[in-house]
Amino acid sequence: MSFQSTGGVGGTGPNANMAASLDDDFEFNNQDYYSLLNVRKEATLEELKASYRRLCMLYHPDKHRDPELKGQAEQLFNQVHQAYEVLSDAHSRAIYDIFGKKGLEVEGWEVVERKRTPAEIREEYERLQREREERRLQQRTNPKGTISVGVDATDLFDRYDEDFEEMPGGGFPHIEINKMHISQSIEAPLTNSDTAVLSGSLSTHNGNGGGNINMTVRRVTSAKGWGELEFGAGDILGPLLGLKVFRNITPRCFLTAQCGLQFSPRGLRPSCSLMTARHLDQNTMGYLQWRWGPNSAMTTSLVRDTKSSHFTLALQLGVPHSYLMMSYQYKFQDEDQTKVKGSVKTGWFGTVVEYGAERKISRHSVLSATVSIGVPQGVTLKIKLARASQTYLFPVHLTDQLLPSAVFYATVGPLLLYMAIHRLVIIPYTQAQKEQELELQRKSSATDIAKKKQEAESAVLLMQESVRRIIEAEESKMGLIILNAWYGKFVSDTSQKQEKAKVIDVTVPLQCLVKDSKLILTESSKAGLPGFYDPCVGEEKSLKLLYQFRGVMHQVISADIESLRIPKQSHRIESES
Repeated sequence: MSFQSTGGVGGTGPNANMAASLDDDFEFNNQDYYSLLNVRKEATLEELKASYRRLCMLYHPDKHRDPELKGQAEQLFNQVHQAYEVLSDAHSRAIYDIFGKKGLEVEGWEVVERKRTPAEIREEYERLQREREERRLQQRTNPKGTISVGVDATDLFDRYDEDFEEMPGGGFPHIEINKMHISQSIEAPLTNSDTAVLSGSLSTHNGNGGGNINMTVRRVTSAKGWGELEFGAGDILGPLLGLKVFRNITPRCFLTAQCGLQFSPRGLRPSCSLMTARHLDQNTMGYLQWRWGPNSAMTTSLVRDTKSSHFTLALQLGVPHSYLMMSYQYKFQDEDQTKVKGSVKTGWFGTVVEYGAERKISRHSVLSATVSIGVPQGVTLKIKLARASQTYLFPVHLTDQLLPSAVFYATVGPLLLYMAIHRLVIIPYTQAQKEQELELQRKSSATDIAKKKQEAESAVLLMQESVRRIIEAEESKMGLIILNAWYGKFVSDTSQKQEKAKVIDVTVPLQCLVKDSKLILTESSKAGLPGFYDPCVGEEKSLKLLYQFRGVMHQVISADIESLRIPKQSHRIESES
């Protein structure tokens, strides 16, 4: 038995008016034709015809004499006919697959010639969508910012008690902010190929500060490359003039060249860098960079990025910095996108070992903490919060020495603090947000739910006679009999009243789909099946089924979007004698 899901496909249209009419449509209104016909999204024309004929025989208005039932049957019959008309035509099916039902109702498809194939229609849609996104970019900026606040907390571990005993208030450690950096940038698309970027930054360290402002104009010259010209000025180093060029050499290799002139009080300071990169395989990149100027160096690195891990190996030879660095990051496949990472870096400056973790704490926020242990740098805790396009950094320097106590508190302290905040603040907040969104969704869809419920009840009435014949035929050969079936959200609470408010009885609709002692539903949401509706919009649903096959009772509990086939021994089935 396989189960079908409603999943209306939304999207932007082939012109601005069409796009506006399709955007932000509530998907509940977008009836799933595949679910209604109980076929796969890859169904052939023969499969569509077979399902259509069977449903026509079931819901044909001429089979009912009662005026009320006849009217209900006519309504459902028309829905089935409409679904078949759309899916049996390659042109309209391609439009439906991209835009959903709303796409078929919008004017403007004259821009897409009917002789085009589904693949050409999809290409046209993607091209028009890119143009629309480019128009959007011209109407907005893309602000990006970073705020870094350095904290000197060495007094917590490096203090000398005998000295503090002689000073007033010496019993309390002294923690101060010793440096701060703020940077901000905005983008302004000028044309489809030109973009201007304005950025600036301010920095202060132990009472000494400075700032700079930069203006960059970037032009996309072709699909293979782009170039940008940079102008800058600051209160310390003086004006800056730079040029950067990017070029795809081959589909697997690209080159970046950059040169600059810094007008400083000490004279003209030129710089130049050249970097080439190549795809070694689908997940591995190799980089080679040469840099000449105040910090000349040659760097080579290997980066491997997969779905579950990220590995980097880099070697730099230069003046004054030469080092060897290796880092590894493991990505957990969970909802919060948790990552743990570790790295070691050694060179003329000493050795630094880092380890930490990163986790998504909300839809647009990512929090990470890293402990850095080095010789002679000491121990530093780095906390980073990325919120949309804004980044907040808090490096806390704990000690200049390698003290086990500092390492312990830098590791355990943030972990315990995060667990406490996550349990006391984040979880209640996200749950409240979800409940609020669900409540708004329920209110906005209340009319649609009532309509779908009425349609489902009408469909069940139309199925009664067919179900009676199916049951008689199945009983005669000890076939498949659906004893009870419920669809919706099953709560663990013992309150039966609360459970019934979340589920609907779908015994008759499922029995009506039994053919030759088999029940097959495609992989999708069940809410689009005849006789079904969504009793709890926006919440996770499942199907609970009790059936009899060859004199033995079985029970199946299945997630909403899941493909099942009954009877099938490989599924989780609890048998009862």
